[in-house]
Amino acid sequence: MLLATIIAMTVTAPVPTATAPARPARPPFAWWPVGAVAAAVAAAHLAVAWIPGWWFDEALMLAIGRHHLAFGSVDQPPVAPLVAAAMDAIAPGNVLVLRLPAILATVAAVLLAALIARELGGDTRAQTLTALAQGTGVWATIGGHWVTPYTLEPVTWLALGWLLVRWWRVRDDRLLLAVGAVVGVGAEVKFQILLLAAVLVLAVAVLGPRALLTRPLLWAGAGIAAVLAAPTLVWQAVNGWPQLQMGPVVASEAAFLYGGRPGIVLGMLAAAGVLGLPLALYGVWRLATYPELRHLALTTVVLYVVFAVTLGRPYYLAGLYGLLAAAGAVGLQRRREAGHRRLRWVAWPAAAVSAAVAVAVLPTSVAMAAPTVGEPLAAATVRAYDALPPAQRAHAAVMAESYIYAAYLDVHAPEGALPPAVSSNRSYGWFPPPSDDGDTVLYVGSTADELRPWFADVRPVGEPVGDTRLWLATGRLVPWDQLWPSLRHLDVQ
Repeated sequence: MLLATIIAMTVTAPVPTATAPARPARPPFAWWPVGAVAAAVAAAHLAVAWIPGWWFDEALMLAIGRHHLAFGSVDQPPVAPLVAAAMDAIAPGNVLVLRLPAILATVAAVLLAALIARELGGDTRAQTLTALAQGTGVWATIGGHWVTPYTLEPVTWLALGWLLVRWWRVRDDRLLLAVGAVVGVGAEVKFQILLLAAVLVLAVAVLGPRALLTRPLLWAGAGIAAVLAAPTLVWQAVNGWPQLQMGPVVASEAAFLYGGRPGIVLGMLAAAGVLGLPLALYGVWRLATYPELRHLALTTVVLYVVFAVTLGRPYYLAGLYGLLAAAGAVGLQRRREAGHRRLRWVAWPAAAVSAAVAVAVLPTSVAMAAPTVGEPLAAATVRAYDALPPAQRAHAAVMAESYIYAAYLDVHAPEGALPPAVSSNRSYGWFPPPSDDGDTVLYVGSTADELRPWFADVRPVGEPVGDTRLWLATGRLVPWDQLWPSLRHLDVQ
């Protein structure tokens, strides 16, 4: 729906609210070559999306959607869980149907990147090169079919970028209302778009065009954004702003997940892909040469530095790659038009290599989502739960050491075989605790030390699954409403 609206706006005659300076002519949209790239991207993700297994963040989205849907949760807004819940309601347990919205978002990002190139004056070759860069990015390839916030996010960033570039070209202030709508919807997908918007405003204040900040419809758009983002922001406020506590947690995980700051610094570059990286780097320079688009270059540099310093995730810049690639591709077009043709012998081979790398990388996502842990863990937990005496089982809670294990139990266990899992970790820690009508917990984790001070007896049961064991805790010593706040935490143990 969002992409259809945007494409419709591109063919609607603008109604400028101020005299616009001369802008590059806008070529026709390259429907056939760009559409072919988008179709190939869709086909590639569909080819693997049907394979059973969930990436653990997908499992979390599905578990929240099934059992804990609300206006927010600890580390993500509600849209991804809502999408997972809707698709699961349409086809329960069908992994391909579950992933269709993510694939659509990935394909829409390809089209939006090409639309940005068109707004910058890009011809068929520039639009196609941009689409290839967006579609073959390493991170877009790996996660482009997972139902996660960071898969749905890039399309919102690219929609925002397209609106800003189009406003620069046509000076139609109605676009600024759409800017607010995109930011508001994006905030319900992933919170980083609020940081993007804030940095963009500061960059415009520093480098211009400052006339943008005087537009009443920009601030009306900000009001729209605030209204749309309000539900998840209110949820965060009511629950003590746990999202703000996630920054140090994410930073603490950088060393073992990505090799620390060097891994983050290089990862943000590598995620753009073989073709996307050189186009993006060139695109930053090209944007810096546009007097009224320099704020986009500054925003990119500032965000890159912020994420590197704060040890963010390597995919945090994924929503900017298509915009930067568009600027780079149009820059190559300008060189070609000026008679500098040597780079054409580099760009298209780079595109071919990028596509080959994407095809080679795609199976990685299948291996990462393979049910090598989740299914055995759920099966062992079901057996241990069934082995409990009926009277004890009727009032027993199933608790996991980490949110990952809890999500695996919720999505891999057969329907009705286990009660919804609980955990003191991350999002699960802010869900309701177990009921007080029982004092038994079947615990899944490497150790049950977090329960030992609160239960009279904690002992191993069942069979271990790798390094993970099952424990039975009985004789709870204090009510859950007193115990739970002291247990919940954000670090993955």
